[in-house]
Amino acid sequence: MEITSANKSFGGWTKHYTHHADALNCDMRFAIYLPPQTANGQKVPVVYWLSGLTCTDENFMHKAGAQRIAAKLGIALVAPDTSPRGEAVADDDGYDLGQGAGFYVNATQTPWNRHYQMYDYVLNELPQLVEATFPVTDTRSIMGHSMGGHGALVLALRNPGRFQSVSAFSPIGNPVNVPWGRKALTAYLGEDTSAWVEYDASLLMRKATQFVPTLVDQGCADPFLDEQLQPEMLAAAAQSSGYPLKLNRRDGYDHSYYFIASFIDDHLQFHARHLAA
Repeated sequence: MEITSANKSFGGWTKHYTHHADALNCDMRFAIYLPPQTANGQKVPVVYWLSGLTCTDENFMHKAGAQRIAAKLGIALVAPDTSPRGEAVADDDGYDLGQGAGFYVNATQTPWNRHYQMYDYVLNELPQLVEATFPVTDTRSIMGHSMGGHGALVLALRNPGRFQSVSAFSPIGNPVNVPWGRKALTAYLGEDTSAWVEYDASLLMRKATQFVPTLVDQGCADPFLDEQLQPEMLAAAAQSSGYPLKLNRRDGYDHSYYFIASFIDDHLQFHARHLAA
């Protein structure tokens, strides 16, 4: 593992690393914020952040303003890149498929299946690396934005014992029925839509019997709201199964990091309560 940058922030450190990821068969990048509590060896819980289409490990750390509240709460933040990358890694001309758009699935179709195993990477390999290397505990929560909100919800829904809580900003809540999701799932998983069900938060939430506390914020001025995100499907699924979903609809807010920065404190305080439970 190689460190590529380190910046002191609110008494802690924001650092970026590269490492070889066995699950992805390539080198991978991630960012971590270590709050000041870790300076004396204290171990802290971790919140994982999954970013959206076209983003990298840098967007959240640079734009969300999360370090200030994370330092106060004593929480580490970890943000992986959004896909495998490199000259040997399959790609697509579109922004919504390929490098930058891994969709947090385990691809089964060629040429994607050689590298695109983001589900396994985020669930297993990255936490194992983080917990073996840094002063953190194995108590985790997860959150994300847009495609990353989809990923966070799916990981928590499928692995309720691994995460204390989950939250999302503007998640792709019903990907089997929207253009972004249908394009990615067809490419990565094939034409058989029965394989898509395990990566659809609304469908998973509707049949869930084990629950993870869940917070979702959605901007009402989001240009992708009706065509791509469909939070009403999440709300209906939660009502059907009794899932503990809190869905906030925020008047006037869009899909940008201005929206995320406006409510990041609420989300990290939500996670802190459950990480301490």
